[in-house]
Amino acid sequence: MERQTPNVTLVPKTREQVLAFLDEMSVEHRAEVSPNWLARVQSMTTPDPWTLGFSVVHRGLDVVVGGCGFKGPPDQAGVVEIAYSIDPAHQGNGYATEAAQAMVAFAFRDSQVRTVIAHTLSAEHASARVLTKSNFHCVGQVIDPEDGKVWRWERCR
Repeated sequence: MERQTPNVTLVPKTREQVLAFLDEMSVEHRAEVSPNWLARVQSMTTPDPWTLGFSVVHRGLDVVVGGCGFKGPPDQAGVVEIAYSIDPAHQGNGYATEAAQAMVAFAFRDSQVRTVIAHTLSAEHASARVLTKSNFHCVGQVIDPEDGKVWRWERCR
C-alpha cells in the first residue's frame, strides 16, 4: 500500500505510531485534534490509511521528512480531504507537492471518490502553491466545522 514518487515514499502509519505521535504533542496542539478522528483511531483494530495516514519518507536518505493523510474515508458524496506537513528542515524541496499528488492518486484509485479537497489558511500560502501545482482549484473561503474560516481547494475526477 506504499505510494512512491520520484523523491519520497508514502508509508502507511500504524495505530501505535499515530497514538505515540499524539502522546508527544503539546497540550495546545493536541487540543486542535478532532475528537471524532481521535475516537476512530483509538477504536481501530486494523490498519486504515483513510484514518491513520502516511509517513513521508525521503527515498534517498531513508528518513521521515513529514506526514500526510485524509480526514477520513470518502463521504456519501465521494469527497475526501487531504492534509500534509513537511518538517521545516525539509521544506522547499517539492516533497509536499509529491505527497499531495500521491494522495490524490491513492484516493482516485477508490471508485467511490469523486472529489479530493484541501483547506488552507489563506489563498496565498505555501500550501496553496502545493495545491495549485497538484491541479486543485480554489473555490473560495468557507467555514469548516472543525477548522473555522479556511480556503477550500478542490480537484475533481
